[in-house]
Amino acid sequence: MTDLIRLLPDSVANQIAAGEVIQRPASVVKELVENSVDAGAGEISVLIRDSGKTLIQVADNGSGMSETDARLSFERHATSKITTAQDLFAITTKGFRGEALASIAAVAMVELKTRRASDETGTLIVISGSKTEVQEPCSCPVGSVFSVKNLFFNIPARRKFLKSDNTEIRHIINEFQKIALAHPDVRFTLTHNNTEIYNLPPANLRQRIIGVFGKQINNELITVSTDTTLIKIGGFIGKPENARRTYGEQFFFVNRRFMKHPYFHKAVAEAYQNILPAEAIPSYFIFMEADPASIDINIHPTKTEIKFEDERAIWQILMASVREALGKFNIVPSLDFENEALIDIPVRTNTGLIPGPPSIELNAGYDPFRNEHSAGNRQDPAERFERENTENWERLYNAFEKENENPEGLRGFNENERRLLQVKNKYIVAPVKSGLMLIDQKRAHERVLYEKFIASAGSNEPVSQADIFPVTVKMDPADYLLLEEIDDYLRVLGFVLRFAGDYTVIISGRPADSINEDPVEMLEILLEEYKKSESDPGRALIEKVAAGMAGASAIPYGKPLSRSEMENLFDMLFSCSAPNYSPGGKPVISIITLEEVDKRFRES
Repeated sequence: MTDLIRLLPDSVANQIAAGEVIQRPASVVKELVENSVDAGAGEISVLIRDSGKTLIQVADNGSGMSETDARLSFERHATSKITTAQDLFAITTKGFRGEALASIAAVAMVELKTRRASDETGTLIVISGSKTEVQEPCSCPVGSVFSVKNLFFNIPARRKFLKSDNTEIRHIINEFQKIALAHPDVRFTLTHNNTEIYNLPPANLRQRIIGVFGKQINNELITVSTDTTLIKIGGFIGKPENARRTYGEQFFFVNRRFMKHPYFHKAVAEAYQNILPAEAIPSYFIFMEADPASIDINIHPTKTEIKFEDERAIWQILMASVREALGKFNIVPSLDFENEALIDIPVRTNTGLIPGPPSIELNAGYDPFRNEHSAGNRQDPAERFERENTENWERLYNAFEKENENPEGLRGFNENERRLLQVKNKYIVAPVKSGLMLIDQKRAHERVLYEKFIASAGSNEPVSQADIFPVTVKMDPADYLLLEEIDDYLRVLGFVLRFAGDYTVIISGRPADSINEDPVEMLEILLEEYKKSESDPGRALIEKVAAGMAGASAIPYGKPLSRSEMENLFDMLFSCSAPNYSPGGKPVISIITLEEVDKRFRES
């Protein structure tokens, strides 16, 4: 019997490795730009064509490479960043695995021009599908220029599953933003199809944030600064009133490396507790400095998931730092201890008067127990509670009795006797045969609107209400491109936008069924809801847009509803084809059975 196990050819092994490191064009941009940063570049230019499918070019003025290094850099596990396993615990560079260039070269046509300052000529290398086709001297400036063409040309299945051009360039912009924010001292440019998206000169951190996200963010930033023996935390957080409904301005960095950290995100959210509007997400640009030996960045091929040695302690420091920053923000407008001129304490002039002790008038005849608690009027608290609540409890008891006698259960309400109650301006409660029905008012309205939008899209009769005064809003480039991509579907559902260039959107109409009267807030919620459903391959695009539109237009939590509004929502919900779940798949209805209620009283 022949042996079955054999070594894979290098070309196949490289393609398998590329599947982990190079997932889409944005992955190539990330790896190449990080390499330029590691090379000490002061200027990095990124040129994109067709969202990276045709060309990704990254040029820098870094240290460059020798001819031997240039050729060796495309081999797997070839790196200048580490030499021993112990070096993994002292990494300060972006890349170190030696996988990026080998993975890129395995799935694309790559051209490299590079020269060191000490060399008279540079080196040209052309590689296609891991095969070196050209290696020769060339004339080029100091630094490196990587040109990656026809990504996934030799893996048609991978290329076929790339998303639309707008989606892919959005991912590229997101990766570019992370690196640009981490290195404000470096000049960055990003150009797509001959249109310049970013031109960021060297600056301080605040100026770089403004350059990336626009001038309007300048007045929204609060400084964070904490220095401990365990970690140093700096950067900025957003003012509570400027929190948005969408993710996109939440960044953690450690030692100038971007990281995803849900646990630390909860620390920031905890610091904002009770001062943020419902479902709002604060902005933050938080930079941490830690001993490289206290973190592990080698737990994921993309190096964005990082493990800290003492995460719980850092969580507490982070939360305290954000709370301290918010506290200072609240105090500074009214009292500035650094500016003595603002504190004007009047000085009493000499009037010849000598101040004496204050006088206190006493009522010797006052008896605090004379009225409510006198012997004749004293009342047992339990008796008072019973007297004040008997009538209400009798009504509630009778309501349950009538409902329990109704054999039709959920839909068996008498229209003249329907009993609906709103709790905390969030839930609608109704007695039913089996107990109590709780309805999430926002999710219920989302379900109603979602089915309306889908029906109107099918009939091509969108109902839109025009705004008398159109609203103009400057968008993040990635969100602007996303809106362009789904604009046709938004119009079908009643949202009317005009794209004015320079990432500016003019809102002139919105769905007639929308409760939300703030079109900018609607747009933010719509984008966030759409992004949540964007990764679901089983849903049609119109369904994803309709789900986002429903989330943006629905009754918000905290809104009090009249009896007629509750009844109308109740009727519309149970006329839906799927009333039990929101468009996002979350439960709309929950039943608390009488058995559960009885159990609570038995246990008490």
